[in-house]
Amino acid sequence: MYGDLANKLIIEAKRTEQLTQKYLDAALNSDNGGIRNDFNGNETIIPMYNDELIYNILKEVNQLKQNTEYLQHIKQEEEETKDQLKDVLSGHSNDKIRKCQYFVNLLCLERNKRCLMAYQRMRSDIIDKMVWNGLIGSNNMYNNGSKRSGYNELSHYEQEYMSQYKNLIDEMNSESELWSSIEIMGNMNPPSDIFIDIRVLKDIGEIQTEYGTFNFVKDSQFYVRQSDVERLIQQGYVQKI
Repeated sequence: MYGDLANKLIIEAKRTEQLTQKYLDAALNSDNGGIRNDFNGNETIIPMYNDELIYNILKEVNQLKQNTEYLQHIKQEEEETKDQLKDVLSGHSNDKIRKCQYFVNLLCLERNKRCLMAYQRMRSDIIDKMVWNGLIGSNNMYNNGSKRSGYNELSHYEQEYMSQYKNLIDEMNSESELWSSIEIMGNMNPPSDIFIDIRVLKDIGEIQTEYGTFNFVKDSQFYVRQSDVERLIQQGYVQKI
């Protein structure tokens, strides 16, 4: 029945939103003021894009469009051939049926389109959250030479959107005089502590801060200012302890 596929898509969208929110809640530690914890490479950021279901809904949309065009064509032909009152009266019942058919087909078509746009908007909103919460390691979506879990689940156009969106934010952050001194992608919640203890999860090398230079070697621990290592925490290189 028309609309059943769109219902499946909306159910999947709700499930995707719930699963992704669960992941974000786990990846963002409220005790750290919303700063990302270390990332488990086996976790899935967002479920795979359902190409097959989208394709079938688009086929249904095309079929509905053909149905509405056919009904309009039949209506026009009847109006052109009607030249007597008896013809109008005899075709009155059929005219009501065709109007109902046209209305139902049009409603199903519009609903399918709204469901498709809602699905795309839901996934784009999730991608936006991933970018703003520091869950994107780099513009090319690679981390230490290997693809991070979750990016394979995005469609080609979603990966392109995510890369361009990240580039746009980086460009605004680097070129604007107003934002050059402000980390617009930083933590929006005030820290509970100015200085924190951290453990280095990956070899980074020397980091220059206002209070000196630190050599971040794996499994080493430091007492540093939180604002100096916030991005490293978000990217999963260090962890607050």
